[in-house]
Amino acid sequence: MKQEIFHRMKVVMMFLLLVTGLSLVATPALAASAAEIDKEVALALEKLYAASPAAVELAKVSRGVLVFPDVVKAGLIIGGQYGEGALLIDGKTAGYYNTVAASYGLQAGAQSFGYAMFLMNSDALGYLNKSEGWEVGIGPTVVVMDEGMAKNLTTSTAKEDIYAFIFGQKGLMAGIGIQGSKITRITPGK
Repeated sequence: MKQEIFHRMKVVMMFLLLVTGLSLVATPALAASAAEIDKEVALALEKLYAASPAAVELAKVSRGVLVFPDVVKAGLIIGGQYGEGALLIDGKTAGYYNTVAASYGLQAGAQSFGYAMFLMNSDALGYLNKSEGWEVGIGPTVVVMDEGMAKNLTTSTAKEDIYAFIFGQKGLMAGIGIQGSKITRITPGK
């Protein structure tokens, strides 16, 4: 019995090591160009604005919008996520970023989603610009919006540093885990 459990654990660990190794080797080939990121960001915002009037209103008064149109998350006990996006200021691209997270815990599955973070004040925008990698949860206050909160939010009641909207969820990821997400400035290919 113990040998069978040990063998199964060994197979799972080998699989995870193989997947991790392949993802590290393939990462440069997956990097999007600036033009591709800009196109995906524009399409993502168009869909978000069509679905959420609150996002449209926040965009009018925010200092910047950081958009990750396609974040892929997968895991089996050990998990991770990755996505690339852009910071828009006054509707124009002001920089490119990636979001990376690792997690450990009871989890299984894969999903993709997008999210947009509305930076509401100069302090939030300044923190993003000066940090060499912003770990979400440290620094500016982030409020993740759901449909109920979005219906009650107005530009006069929006007092937090950053409001985040998650959209376009596909796939299934179930479980509980300890997560940390880091946002870092990147220089995409041409």
